[in-house]
Amino acid sequence: MLSKDCTKSAVLFNSKKRILEYVAELAHKQLPQLPESTIFEALMAREKLGSTGIGGGIAIPHGKLKDVTSPVLVFVVSQDAIQFDAIDNQAVDIFCAILIPENQCQTHLTTLAGIARLLSQKDLTRKIRHIGSDQELYQLLLTHSELAASK
Repeated sequence: MLSKDCTKSAVLFNSKKRILEYVAELAHKQLPQLPESTIFEALMAREKLGSTGIGGGIAIPHGKLKDVTSPVLVFVVSQDAIQFDAIDNQAVDIFCAILIPENQCQTHLTTLAGIARLLSQKDLTRKIRHIGSDQELYQLLLTHSELAASK
């Protein structure tokens, strides 16, 4: 689900709307059949139901799209935390967006739970926040994802 193109560290944005536009831009690289605007609208539609900010500076924006055949993950770390209406009212700097095929509800729930479990590891989120490059972030996430999958 995760690709190097969709893993970015130390980005600079100052609003919820702008970070989600950037997520849509990155996701479009994996989903060229979908316009960025369609991806963005799916993410915003979910945010209108309630913030995907889960607390601790983490958000898991997600959306279901009919023209997606397999889940796509976009992982972005903001250099400065952004107000995101999170449940704990804390600003967010770690964004793990998930785009799921519209008809795969179980995949959607399983993926969300797995990401939440992975990002609940304080040691991992500390490393994520201090990572030096996109490549290092990608490698760190791959390593921890493999560990999480083997447990």
